[in-house]
Amino acid sequence: MNVLITRPDHRGQELVELLNQHQIFAIHQPLFTIEAGAELPQLPSVMSRLNTGDYVFAVSKHAIDFASETLIQTGFHYRTDLKYFAVGRHSAAYFSAKTENPTYYPISSENSEGLLELPEMQILDGKNILILRAEKGRDFFAEQASLRGANIQYLECYRRQYLADSITEKMSLCKRAGIDSIIVTSTDILSTLYEQTAEDDRQWLIECRLIVVSTRIAQLAYKLGWSRNKVLLSEKADNNSLLESVLKFIDKSN
Repeated sequence: MNVLITRPDHRGQELVELLNQHQIFAIHQPLFTIEAGAELPQLPSVMSRLNTGDYVFAVSKHAIDFASETLIQTGFHYRTDLKYFAVGRHSAAYFSAKTENPTYYPISSENSEGLLELPEMQILDGKNILILRAEKGRDFFAEQASLRGANIQYLECYRRQYLADSITEKMSLCKRAGIDSIIVTSTDILSTLYEQTAEDDRQWLIECRLIVVSTRIAQLAYKLGWSRNKVLLSEKADNNSLLESVLKFIDKSN
């Protein structure tokens, strides 16, 4: 099994090292770099205008890092009278360490749907929810929270700079290197992989096994042409869960 890891930043390289420890060949090929978001300078004033008891939801560790660094640089501290939320256990622990406040997250289902099932999310009339995210993202949580009466405000903490010019050649190199499995952690990554892979290499691409971290990514894979037996949904999005999913795929293949 030869694995392509598209997860950006150090987490992708850490996953390579985990797989190598199990004698699994893996290469790290992120499709984009992460840059500071255009709205970061507004963060201190936006947070200062929130009411006591309002919610702050960070969609990723990238959002947490950029937001926290901005607050440090401006001398503004995370408020203790706000409630903080994340979608997963690891990101919640990370957010708690940065805010020095409790962070709420869904235990059973680490996604937007699970977040919406939390008791704190049932009655949101007049509640302000600040969403720390990238330049774009999934709007499902915001839409559902709005229907429950919340006032939603997005703040772009980071943006993705896609490396579109080199992806086609890099995917061709992956094909020649014998890559037969790909770990995909977002629909944007999967869409970009498919669109930027040369037509001559598309058949190879959809014959690769996919390890994905959400049903939304899996559904997109089916739509693009992957068969269901080629797609495995990881229980969670952290690297240890992804490693377990790769090992599970190997067991199924043997």
